[in-house]
Amino acid sequence: MIAAALALVVLAAPLAAEAQAPAKFPRIGYLNVLSPTDNAHTLEAFRQGLRELGYVEGQNIAIEYRFAEGRPERLPALAAELVRLKVDVIVTGAPPAPQAAKQATSTIPIVVAATGDPVAEGLVASIARPGGNITGLASIGPEVVGKQLELLKEVAPKASRVFVLQNPSNQGHPAVLRQAEGAARALGVQLHILQARTPPEIEAAFAAMRSQRARGVLVLRDPLFVAQRTQVAALAAKSRLPAVYGIREHAEAGGLMAYGANVPLMYRRAATYVDKILKGAKPADLPVEQPTRFELVINLKTAKALGLTIPPSVLVRADQVIQ
Repeated sequence: MIAAALALVVLAAPLAAEAQAPAKFPRIGYLNVLSPTDNAHTLEAFRQGLRELGYVEGQNIAIEYRFAEGRPERLPALAAELVRLKVDVIVTGAPPAPQAAKQATSTIPIVVAATGDPVAEGLVASIARPGGNITGLASIGPEVVGKQLELLKEVAPKASRVFVLQNPSNQGHPAVLRQAEGAARALGVQLHILQARTPPEIEAAFAAMRSQRARGVLVLRDPLFVAQRTQVAALAAKSRLPAVYGIREHAEAGGLMAYGANVPLMYRRAATYVDKILKGAKPADLPVEQPTRFELVINLKTAKALGLTIPPSVLVRADQVIQ
């Protein structure tokens, strides 16, 4: 009888231990080229999206963060770390983070929260059927850059020579430049392309604009320019150049105006992709979501400093006016 009781205790012990063991949380790898500070708004938006779906960090989900601190060359190693950790899904932002994640794994699902054109960037086969292990949200519609140039002309009618600041390392910029060139022809605007990969090159680009008598600036959406948004806005002000940007953070940092998709909202929406994937959906079958609404932010303080009067027809369309 005693031996039988001991045998039951021995058999029951593993079952009790198993019952008391903490449940295994799904793990998300979060890969971003920016620093935590520069990524704070979008990261909080992503966390909010998770909470709305019932995921609470530390309670039923874990997030492994990897930030490149503005140094793109660090991304491949950081992506490889997430792969070694065997996370369930990797969430990335703008290029070149998605490309680093793609190179690191062809099996772990990747959700791109706010890339430009994922087809042009070589991330997915098509918007409707991504076809691989990557899906997510695209931030640029086909007419966004043209609309940015149109707004610049409305605010600064004399802007006939517009310089475009782009990062040659950004794989999405060639497609954007093609769109910009077509829009410029229709508006009678001469475009001049200047490249910058580093903060000193940004300063050199604005020096070239001043020497070549630029009348306006189009700053393409890029993590480097976001991280250096205060520098970019200050250089545009110093050069007395009206500038248009792709995301609101530039206008909030002193830029004249921004027109583009609401990036924090896109990060919030990225949580729905994570939820679907954790519940068994395959990235190949989840269409890439494109923005249906774009926001216009105008900095009136900057306009006044430049001696510009924003037309009422433009002000009435603004989603936010910074006084």
